[in-house]
Amino acid sequence: MITLRPADAPVVGFRPSAGLVLLFLAQALATGATTASTVLASLVMSGLGQEGLAGLPSTVVTLAAALSAGLFGAFMLRLGRRPGLVSAYLLGAAGAVLGFVGAWQRSIPVFLLGAALVGAAQGGYQQARYAVAESVPEGVRGAVLGVMMLASVVGSAGTGALSGPLMAFAARLDTSSEVTGWLLAAGFLLLGAGLTLLWKPTAQPESGPVIQPSSIQLRAATLSDPTVRWPALAVATSQGLMVTLMSLTPLRAHHMGMGHAQVAGLVTVHIAGMFGFGWLTGPLLDRLGSRFGYVSGAALLLAAALTALLSGAWLPGSMFLLGLGWNLCYVAGSKALTGFAGVQGKVDALGYLAAGVGTLVGGAVIARWGFAPLSLTCAVLALLPLLSALKTGGKRLEVATAAD
Repeated sequence: MITLRPADAPVVGFRPSAGLVLLFLAQALATGATTASTVLASLVMSGLGQEGLAGLPSTVVTLAAALSAGLFGAFMLRLGRRPGLVSAYLLGAAGAVLGFVGAWQRSIPVFLLGAALVGAAQGGYQQARYAVAESVPEGVRGAVLGVMMLASVVGSAGTGALSGPLMAFAARLDTSSEVTGWLLAAGFLLLGAGLTLLWKPTAQPESGPVIQPSSIQLRAATLSDPTVRWPALAVATSQGLMVTLMSLTPLRAHHMGMGHAQVAGLVTVHIAGMFGFGWLTGPLLDRLGSRFGYVSGAALLLAAALTALLSGAWLPGSMFLLGLGWNLCYVAGSKALTGFAGVQGKVDALGYLAAGVGTLVGGAVIARWGFAPLSLTCAVLALLPLLSALKTGGKRLEVATAAD
């Protein structure tokens, strides 16, 4: 007898193992480390008397991540996920300590070197999402990646909860909490390395009670491979647009007269869109397929770019749509790239490069022509994931045979 069923049908009753929980916790710590350090790097540069170079640390972090992502991808393909991820966390911890020393001692070159090492580490430990996807049945990869994103919200909130002790410690050192945040980041990343070291990769995905998936075969691939090219386009486009508008919309808000608290609120709403709804978008992608993620994500990114031109309540709505659109495209593309270990780092590098170019060129565009040309350009580029949807087949059918 021959039966047909979707290859990525949800696995009923699946529960993640303790090993996956370790990866979730490590990723939460990594997000907390980013919130405590590189997100506030512009304030550190301003405190060092270089407000004109406030955006330089972010550029350094992004470029370092772009350069390292491919190297870490090749490293993991050769030696495995766990050594690569642990190495990335340790590199980030060392970079965070160096960044703290540079900021505390008011040495800009040392601070930027630390930022570069943290950025290089991000190019590695952000690939933990592939390790998670490779460890579970195909039918729940979207849902599990969504849970991982939700863990990132917890990590960011945890950093905020420690703001009081950070300020007290900063006062003892006669510095600011933005500077001591780099020490907190080092501790988080060191703990993340320890948790990842305890994780034992499985030889095949954890199976559920309904579908017993075949084991994942990790293989090298190139960007010219059609099964890689189109998910890569969606991932790189969504990453580039998200970082560009996330970085430059608050600047526009400041020019509109918004205060610090209002701008911080915009960022909070944006992060909620990025990570807060992974519990919903992940299962939707498992059920409806990557094409749904590309189309809906592109629509939301387009809406975000256009509403960023408006004022009032439209602006926080734009930031929320930007985060949610990124979530859909990014998770859909990452899910489709599972198993292509040799190219995952290169795809991440493309995303980081797109973000770096977007923020650099976008800042120049705003300075010369204003925000409208940037917003409209981003709106046009937001349509690119539709090509990924067009070139992506429907939900695949697998043929299972059984003796009658």
